[in-house]
Amino acid sequence: MALDHVVAELDSLISRVGCRFARSEPRARAREYVSGLVAGLERKNGWTVAEHAGEAGPQGMQRLLRKADWDVDGVRDDVRAYVVEHLGDPEAVVSADETGFLKKGVKSAGVQRQYSGTAGRTENCQIGVFLAYASRHGHALIDRELYLPESWTSDRDRCRDAGIPDEVEFATKPRQVITMLERVLAAGIPFGWFTADEAYGQAGYLRDWLEDHNVFYVMATRCDQQVTTRADRSARADTLVAEFAASAWQRLSVGAGAHGPREYDWARHPIDGSWARGRGHWLLARRSISDPTEIAYYLCYGPHNARLVDLAWTAGSRWHIEESFQQAKGEAGLDHYQVRTFRAWYAHITLSMLALAWLAASKTVAAKGDSAATTKT
Repeated sequence: MALDHVVAELDSLISRVGCRFARSEPRARAREYVSGLVAGLERKNGWTVAEHAGEAGPQGMQRLLRKADWDVDGVRDDVRAYVVEHLGDPEAVVSADETGFLKKGVKSAGVQRQYSGTAGRTENCQIGVFLAYASRHGHALIDRELYLPESWTSDRDRCRDAGIPDEVEFATKPRQVITMLERVLAAGIPFGWFTADEAYGQAGYLRDWLEDHNVFYVMATRCDQQVTTRADRSARADTLVAEFAASAWQRLSVGAGAHGPREYDWARHPIDGSWARGRGHWLLARRSISDPTEIAYYLCYGPHNARLVDLAWTAGSRWHIEESFQQAKGEAGLDHYQVRTFRAWYAHITLSMLALAWLAASKTVAAKGDSAATTKT
């Protein structure tokens, strides 16, 4: 895709969100901020982004994040709509996951020593919970929430110092996912399935909410998850899977990975749950080809005629949110911020999501252009 077309696409996107800004100055600065986030800078913070924009100091960029009059959540909604406009598909998969942002000190909103999957250990960090949208056209992040541990929400003075409104209360990560999915459903976003890892699959109230709202899901769970078969037999997930016949397993590819097709052996078994309204429940298992003892387990809810490949593909689609995190951090400065306050975190993360959406849309537009050129040839 030609550079002028890429720039034109950014201008179109900034124009789209322009109504969210009370004044032209922060709107123009937001464009410069997004341009800086995708520039080849070693670090993308207030100083470096300001220098890239030709400004003498970081004050303007800091004001954009902390105090400037613009509707951060409105831009979030515009980013989601923009992603769907370019990547939308009724068979898309929405996935939830969290990522850590390593921090120093104790004043940044939500920071504490907590487990970070990004670092693979307990670190002093903030945790952001996200939704990603993935279809055959591409993938991007569409929503975000900052996780606030109870050590924060039980100390209102500390919250006020970090700009956290008094009405913001403690919410578990699965509850934050529900909040974001409520926004997705209210906006009429087209998608077919939802997926998440076992931290969310273990939350029975999240599964209940999804079923109450007729959202089909494939969510990872632990090997010791108790399930009940339709024959009214209760067993651990790993015990039930160990009894699967050899013929139950099918080798399926769930998309391209960094080292080629992501192939595994897959099998499923119907389990108890409401099979009314043409819906069903299954225990799904994924087995490594190279090491048959390496098995992952999933709880599934979907149409009663859902195929094994449908469940496997949905489970495999969770990889796209990991790719989105990698791309957002590597190409759109998601984790390069130097802000402490609640509002500034949301402002930076939202603009980074906008930058990532722009990159994803540009790739889609380029792919369509290449396809059209090939067809003409």
